[in-house]
This record gives sequence, structure tokens and C-alpha cells, in this order.
Amino acid sequence: MIVVAQAVALLLDDNMKIHCPRSIRLKGYDYAQAGAYFVTICTHGRDCILGEIVDEEVIVSSYGEIAKTCFEDIPQHFAHAKVDAFAVMPNHLHGIIVLLNTMEVVAQHAAQLRKGVSFKPDPGSLSSVVRSFKSASTKRINELRATPGSVFWQRNYYEHVIRNDRDLDRIREYIITNPLKWALDRENPQRTGSSPQEDALFCLDRAQ
Repeated sequence: MIVVAQAVALLLDDNMKIHCPRSIRLKGYDYAQAGAYFVTICTHGRDCILGEIVDEEVIVSSYGEIAKTCFEDIPQHFAHAKVDAFAVMPNHLHGIIVLLNTMEVVAQHAAQLRKGVSFKPDPGSLSSVVRSFKSASTKRINELRATPGSVFWQRNYYEHVIRNDRDLDRIREYIITNPLKWALDRENPQRTGSSPQEDALFCLDRAQ
């Protein structure tokens, strides 16, 4: 399932350095500031429970449908956040989240209802948005499968600061064509090769 939203005005820094998987966060970068961010969120254990690839298309499961809906609903809970292109894959979700300058409204969402969590990301930051999405979708999925309190998503997530329009177009194309290249996907536990486009995007040559 792929959704491509209308293009939005982005405030991007052409001098932003590429962020690679070895360092989960770009050192010194304020992830609450306006900009566009590419994120990849994997299921716990990278289990392929969000859907399956059939004839190069994603057929989402009931869990994948919940993930899709919760990702689409992000702007309802964060007034300064917009969702651009995204795709639900068998064991992960790729998406572009755009944070705008309007920061007056801070979400009151599922992440704030959880007890016993000492870490509190900056209100309105990318971490806050992703954590809220994970909490809301996990709660609904656990209700569906009658597993209250179970972990559904991997603890962390990959993120890349989108630097300019060329970078944005490249990542949109990657998201849209991702189901076509599932056999080469780095998250596919049975992949048969590698994709140069994906290697370049995730900086695998630098991380190895």
C-alpha cells in the first residue's frame, strides 16, 4: 500500500550532511526544527507480519492496515506535521514526515498516556511523532490480537534528514518502487541480493 501526498513547501538545508545508519541520530541536529525527514520503522524481530508481496505489490495484513491508518493520522495529532510518500512493507514502514514551522499545538496522544516511561522526547520533535505513532499503532494491534503490553515495533528507527528537492525526489522514488525490489530489500530476511539504490540511500558502503 503506497500513499503519495501533495508536495509541500520545504525549508531544506543544501549543506546538510548525509546521515548514515552507524550513527542513529545526526549529532547536534535539532529534530524539532522545520524540515523533511525520511524514516524507516521495523517490526520487532523484523517479523513479516504487516503484509506480503504478491506480484510485486504489497497486500497488507490487518496489522499493516492499522499501521497505515495510524501513519496517515499523524497530522491529526501533530498540527505541525505532514505526511508525504509512505509505504507499508512486510516487516517495516518507510515514510516521509514533514515538520512545519507551526509549533503552537503539541500532541496529546497515546505516547503521553503510557506510564513508567522515563524518556520524554521534545514535544513536536521527530522522535515524539514517531514514538506517538508506534504507541498508537501498537495499542490498536495488541487489542486486535489480544496481546496487551506486547512489543510490536523495534525499539529504534532509521532516519535521514532530507537536504534538498533532489534528495526528496530520490527518496520518493525509492519508497514508491520499494515493493518491486523486495527480493533485494535489506530488511527482507530471505533477500537474494542487494540494490545499489538502497545501498546509496542507507549509506551501507560507509557503515560496513
